[in-house]
Amino acid sequence: MKNTKQTAVLGIFTGIVVVLQLLGSFIRLGTFSISLVWIPIVLGAVLYGPLAGGWLGLVFSIIVLVMDSGIFMAINPPATILIVLVKGIVGGLAAGWVYQLVKGYNRYVGVIAAAIAGPVCNTGIFILGCLTFFGETMAEWASGLGFGDNVVQYVFIGLVGANFLVELLISIILSPTLFRLAEYFQKRS
Repeated sequence: MKNTKQTAVLGIFTGIVVVLQLLGSFIRLGTFSISLVWIPIVLGAVLYGPLAGGWLGLVFSIIVLVMDSGIFMAINPPATILIVLVKGIVGGLAAGWVYQLVKGYNRYVGVIAAAIAGPVCNTGIFILGCLTFFGETMAEWASGLGFGDNVVQYVFIGLVGANFLVELLISIILSPTLFRLAEYFQKRS
């Protein structure tokens, strides 16, 4: 019974990840789109373990590959696929692993730590991937947008900056709140 329930809830989280990622481009902060997708990924990882987080990260990655990777795909398809898959999967796994490490201290602190770990790993791997596989392209884009030779500044400010910070803050606030609601409903069922 517990496995059936977990499978059903994980299926619901999978659907939520798909919908949030598909609709994420409609939620905007200035020129940046804000994704809420890390909330169900973190909750899945916290409630059902790192592998569930990795699965949800994979689903997120597949949607990103299909919807949002056009310009990178045109430049280097294998690198784009590698970066996108690794960043999502590792972000989901990391959320689960961090929660497992911290939950003995305090479950809610563990959820907050997981809500930080997932997006940080995702964005960190994206940055490293961009600098490793797309360094020359990033240098051209940085120069064209007035960053001169400072590619790292361009990547942090131009590509991930405010978008990452807002998504991280939303994840930190909403993940523990929704975790408490999930706990409440689990106890009642």
